[in-house]
Amino acid sequence: MILDIRYLFLRLGQAVLVLLLAFTAAFILLSLIPGDGVTARFADPALGLSAEQIAAIRAETGADESWISRYFLSLGGFLTGDFGFSVQTGSAVSTIIAAALPSTAVLALSGFLSALVLAVLIAVLATYGPYRWLRKLLDSMPSLFISIPVFWLGILLIQFFSFQLGFVSVVSPGPAEALVLPTLTVAVPLSAPIAQVLIRSITDVRASGFVKVTSAKGASELWILVHTVARNAVLPGLTIIGLVFGELVAGAVVTETVFGRNGIGQITAQAVTHRDNPILLAVVVIATLAYVIINLIVDLLYPVIDVRLRTAPGTASAGKKQADEHTRRALSTTAASVGVDLDWDESHESPGAPETPGASTMKGRDS
Repeated sequence: MILDIRYLFLRLGQAVLVLLLAFTAAFILLSLIPGDGVTARFADPALGLSAEQIAAIRAETGADESWISRYFLSLGGFLTGDFGFSVQTGSAVSTIIAAALPSTAVLALSGFLSALVLAVLIAVLATYGPYRWLRKLLDSMPSLFISIPVFWLGILLIQFFSFQLGFVSVVSPGPAEALVLPTLTVAVPLSAPIAQVLIRSITDVRASGFVKVTSAKGASELWILVHTVARNAVLPGLTIIGLVFGELVAGAVVTETVFGRNGIGQITAQAVTHRDNPILLAVVVIATLAYVIINLIVDLLYPVIDVRLRTAPGTASAGKKQADEHTRRALSTTAASVGVDLDWDESHESPGAPETPGASTMKGRDS
């Protein structure tokens, strides 16, 4: 059985709890900030509104309610898909989010895929590169990438590729052209932690005994990388991919602001400026939902990739014994090829037998 149903329901329950806690924390923090969006929007003397008119607007929008009442009203609206209305424009928040989400989703997807490709290339060349200086150089690149501020990188790419070289236009570019520099801006810092984890993971797997056994059987480096190292090194990479998704969202917000893209990042920056709490709450919940979904998918992929993590009632011990027997046969075959016989002492495996040193002994073959 690849997936335990109880584990699936447990993870779904945790996901719902995380969403509730994120919504609650965001609501409380926004409520603690002095002032509110209604006052900031309508108390401008240039509008010429009287104090009574402003009070009526506050009463109509619910700004005069207690925070606990506003919390449950907002929570009930979110549960039914009603995100409320923007204080600044009066438009429905769901409409604003729906208009901005596709642009951000395209940027996030292209940036993530580019970061993944870049991280894999750096990790493979840093561990399998033909020259020592190249391996050391690529091994240090993730530390450089992760230290570069996203906004500074975006400005640098615009200056170099657009103004100096003229490769990419930032003035009325086409849809594909407008995505090139923002994608690089998101991908470079995002690839750094993934590459760091993959480099360490590949290095550890290459030093493992089963890789040495496979190499002793005559397998090529490419075959070992594709069929043995990659499959065992990908699990830590999956973990870090789930964790850096929050960085992907933050990078997309900053990148859209730098490049003037109409997306979630742009409306978030405007909402912060105008204290538009309904939009900010919706952005927090949507970002948290995406983060939870990504991490849930990563968790569910573990048993698909690694058979050792698959559970089935009454078969765990049998699977372990089969794996141990397979390992022993592989080691015995390899040892025999170099003139060594391995004698396995089975007595230490019985449940009540004490473990004794020298469970296996090596004897030279008579030539």
